[in-house]
Formats: sequence, C-alpha cells, structure tokens
Amino acid sequence: MKLYCLSGHPTLPCNVLKFKSTTIMLDCGLDTTSALHFLPLPLVHSPRLSKLPGWVSKDGTLNLEKELKECAGRVFVDSQPEFCLPERELLDLSTIDVILISNYHCMMALPYITEHTGFTGTVYATEPTFQIGRLLMEELVTFMERVPKAQSATCWKNKEIQRMLPGPLKDALDVWTWKRCYSTQEVNSALSKVQLVGYSQKVELFGAVQVTPLSSGYSLGSSNWIIQSHYEKVSYVSGSSLLTTHPQPMDQSSLKNSDVLILTGLTQIPTANPDGMLGEFCSNLAMTIRAGGNVLVPCYSSGVIYDLLECLYQFMDSANLGTTPFYFISPVANSSLEFSQIFAEWLCQNKQSKVYLPEPPFPHAELIQTNKLKHYPSIHGDFSSEFRQPCVVFTGHPSLRFGDVVHFMELWGKSSLNTIIFTEPDFSYLDALAPYQPLAMKSVYCPIDTRLNFHQVAKLLKEVQPLHVVCPEQYTQPPPAQSHRSDLMLELQPPPMPYRRCSVLGLPFRRRYERIQLLPELAKSLVPAEIKPGISVATVSAVLQSKDNKHILQPVPKPAPVPPSKKRKRVMEEPPELLSPKPLLSGAVPLEPFLATLHKVGDFLLLPSLSPSLSFILPQHGITEVKVEETPEGHILHLQTEDTLIQLEEDGTHIVCGNNEPLRTTLRDLVLRFLQKL
Repeated sequence: MKLYCLSGHPTLPCNVLKFKSTTIMLDCGLDTTSALHFLPLPLVHSPRLSKLPGWVSKDGTLNLEKELKECAGRVFVDSQPEFCLPERELLDLSTIDVILISNYHCMMALPYITEHTGFTGTVYATEPTFQIGRLLMEELVTFMERVPKAQSATCWKNKEIQRMLPGPLKDALDVWTWKRCYSTQEVNSALSKVQLVGYSQKVELFGAVQVTPLSSGYSLGSSNWIIQSHYEKVSYVSGSSLLTTHPQPMDQSSLKNSDVLILTGLTQIPTANPDGMLGEFCSNLAMTIRAGGNVLVPCYSSGVIYDLLECLYQFMDSANLGTTPFYFISPVANSSLEFSQIFAEWLCQNKQSKVYLPEPPFPHAELIQTNKLKHYPSIHGDFSSEFRQPCVVFTGHPSLRFGDVVHFMELWGKSSLNTIIFTEPDFSYLDALAPYQPLAMKSVYCPIDTRLNFHQVAKLLKEVQPLHVVCPEQYTQPPPAQSHRSDLMLELQPPPMPYRRCSVLGLPFRRRYERIQLLPELAKSLVPAEIKPGISVATVSAVLQSKDNKHILQPVPKPAPVPPSKKRKRVMEEPPELLSPKPLLSGAVPLEPFLATLHKVGDFLLLPSLSPSLSFILPQHGITEVKVEETPEGHILHLQTEDTLIQLEEDGTHIVCGNNEPLRTTLRDLVLRFLQKL
C-alpha cells in the first residue's frame, strides 16, 4: 500500500492511495495562493494600476517592463492570474480509478485532473459538495473571463531570470507548472463524471474495496472517507469540525479501529478562537458603520458567509444598526443562498427541525424578504442604481486579485472611514493588500476557521485510536513564527508519518488475509479433524476461481469420460490420473519422549539396506549417544555414532544424515509417530 502526495498545501490536499488493486485519489485541491503574485484584474479601468512602472533590474541587464510591475516596493506579474496545480509527473494520473471529494473547496482542481490526464474513472461526492463546488468553479471562470488579458507573461518564469527577481517572486515554487483558469466547457465535462453519494452509503470498487462517506461537520455535505477491505481499514480525515455550526455534526465513532488514518485539513489559524473572531468581526463592523464608513468583507460565496449573516442578523438590531444594508455580490450569489435553504437533510438537527415548522433554516431568507440583504450578480446593472452608503458588502475573491472586490478596493481604499475585514484564512492579508498600497482604509484580520485544532485532534485520535497516523509535515513541527509552541503540532506515539509534495510513502501495514467463498457442495465433502480442544482442521482440494476481486473455491472437475473409439489412441491422449493429496501434518515433536524412543528403537528395528553390499543394523541397546543443543528455533540432536543431525523446530523437522537413506527413513517414521495426520 502506497500514498503519493501531489500537493504541498495541507488544507488543499491531493493524495493518491494505492490500496489492493485500486488507485484512489483523495481530493484535488487547487492552490490559489499563487494568484497573490499577480496584479489585480479591475472590472473598471484603473488609472492607478495602468500607471504602475515596469520592473527593470538595478544594473539594467534585465528588462521585464511588459511583464512585471512595481507597486510599493513589491513586484507583481501583469498577466491573468495562474494557479499552482497538483503534481502531475509523480505517477500516471490516467491510472486513477476513482476520486473521492471531501468538501467543495477541495475539488477546485478537478477539471485539470479529469480533462487533461486521460482520466476515465468516477468521481464520488455528496450532493451539496457537487452543487456548491459547481458554483465556486463557475464563479472562478466568470471572474477570469469577464476581464480578459490580451498578454500572457512567460519570460519571468525562466529559471535563470526568476533567480534574479526580487522576493517573493524569486522564491515562488514550480512556476512552470502554473496554469490559467479552466473554461466552462471543461467544468461541465469534469462534473459529468461525478456520482452522488449520501452519508454512510457503501460504494464497492471493483469488488476489492469499499468506500463510505461520513459527515465531517465542516461545511454543507463535507465528508471524511472510510476505505476498507474485509481485513484492512484506512480512514481519510480532511476538513473536519467539532464546533456546532450549520452542517451535520462530525461522525467520530465510524473512524475507530483504523489501521491507517490519513489526517489533513486542520485549522490554518490554531491560535484564533472562531467565536472570539466573530465577536471581533461584529464590533469592528459596528464601529465603522457608526462612524459613517463602509465595510468590505472579501469572502467565498458559500461556507462561513452563512454563519456571518446569521451572526449579523442577531447583532445588528441589538446594536441599533438595523437599517444598514447588506450587499452580497457574486455571479452565483442567488444560487448559493437558495442551495443553503434546500439542503435540509445535510444541516444540523436544530436547522433541520425548522424546515418542518415550516421555517427557513437560515435567517438570511428573512433578511432578503425585509430588504436588509440584497444580492446581485455583479456591480453592473441593478446594483449601481440601488446602492446606498454606509453599507456592508460581501464579495469575492478573498485573494483581492479578481472579482468585484477589486472595484471596491479602488473605490473605498482612499478613505480612512472605510474598513476591510478579512474572515477567510486562506490568504495572507498583508500579501493580499500589497498591490493596493498606499492604503488609507483600515484593515482588520478576523480569520474564522472552524476546522479541527491540535488540541481537538489529539482528543479525537485518543478516542478512535488508529494504529498509524499519516499527515503533512507542517503538522509535525511548530509554526516557523512560533517555534516555541510545541502545543501547535501533533505529538503522538508512535510518531505520525509526515509527507510533503512529491513524496511517496509505503504505509506501515501489510495485507495478510483474503476472504474466500466456499461453495456448499465442496463444504459438504470436508472432514474436520480436531487438533486442539475446540479447534478442528480439514484439508480441501479445490479449484480457485478469482474474478472481480472475489475468490471462490469450487470442486475439482471430474475428467470427462473418453468415448470409445475404433482408432488406436496414443498413451499421451489418456487423461492424467488425479493423485490423492498427501496428508498434512500438525503438532510438535516433544523432546523428552522423542529421546526415549531413540533409546528403545534398536530393540525392535532391523533395517535392510537398499544395496545388497550394504546393511545397516541399529545397535541392540538403541541410540544412546545423543548430544542435545538448544537453539532460538528449537533443538538440534546430534547422533554422534551415526554422524547424523536432527533439527526439531517449531515449523519443521530436518534430518541430515549424508547418504544413509535407511537411517533417514527410520528416523522420519519415528518423527511421524508424534505428529497428527490430516
């Protein structure tokens, strides 16, 4: 069993597990942090961005003015943003049988995998993961296609040139593998390969293994996966949460008795309490609105935004800010809000019960009815006529490199009354703000990450007790900025097996058993013999048929009768005679009784030799000169007069006596007296 790691990002994983005869990809996350190296894509022409100076090396030898622009001491690529894909050279991705998706954030690289590698398998995901994943992909495509860039920057990717660039561009990894966004056609083709599954639904793969999704408690439809055969079990835990939010709670009990537990997708902000961050978010928002400023919240179109809207619904009235308009701007805003209301069976019990009252499970339905929350596909059209300030705007993309958020950064960035509040933990907020400097608007970092922290993971692993844990190497050491915090890492016994991008791990357990079905007519013919009290054994001669990873023992077919023929047949044409199998031997040869038998053997054994010129007669008083040597495996008996060795071991007996065949046969028969024949 092997694990191939194709991603270096611990919360956007992409791993491939080879288990029995199946090749299973676990998630295909897309690392969009590479977009931070690019200039933003403004929806409306930005004089500020268009006037940025091109970059030339200090000595003037390197001129990349057309590709690179300088802003506040940083250098950015002036091209359509590109993304860091999972590694595609480590193994042949066309051999992948299935892809298991744990949540909608971890399927964003799916079109790159299914459309450009020869993939012919099946993708398994829950319905909310599939539908919201589709929305996020369509949104990403729309962001890119509505602001096309004519030029494509490639010269800066040359290794020799990149080495001469200023940081952080100089330190960017695998830049030649970065790709532009996929198309709508590729998204539709990739999603056509998805098969929907429900929690605890068992899916059999080629008769070899069974996969089962379990609720992970992180987002709508998010899953952990159990991958098991009859005798082995692997658990894949990715993006899980024990906090009480809108999704179904995490299923922990099904993870017990795992041989290997692959752990990924822990919180990116282990020192931040989500409840504390929510409180800080609300207080900063209220402070800005009271001062007459606007609040910009860069966010994804699904996920934490549901909890933010619910929190603000309860907070704004108590803070006397009930008249402040909320705007949710995204190409998929309407679909996202509607999907959250219709996936009732995927919600926590509290929200499920509201559906039967009937009430909408989320309060944003009431906010929309009362016109406190308005949603728009973009800043063009109705939004421009209905927009009023001060207000709160939720829009994407959290990287601040594309989407409607770029327009609001240009619009509100010059006023210190306005505030941008970062709630998504995927991007460094300082790097996200870099191309907008100098910036007058206030920035507040309130990352809300409900995924498991190290304390919760330690408690979880103590309860489910897997034999082995495999995790990204980032989890086996403290964060670089807090090297003294040993509580911000996994400390387990035995230590977890770490992996990094492009590593291949041999998982530490071997398959020892396989299940075989015995046909009834064959079972009837068995004659069990008791070898120990309560334990019986029977020999079986059968034909093993293996098909679709299922093994069946069938009776040995009898040879067909040969029809009489006038022609004389050769001997070779006669059917081979079926020989009865030799009996199997069980038991152990006890040392003391065996020595006693050797002493007596000469009293009654007279052995003729195989050749008339040779004869071997045992002494009348038996074999007495026996030297016994104890070994780790058993005992060695040296018959000194006869120059013979007998090795008595737990799993076998060996007789070494040169060319004296009569003596060897006699000693063999003595050994057989102490063994049981089956």
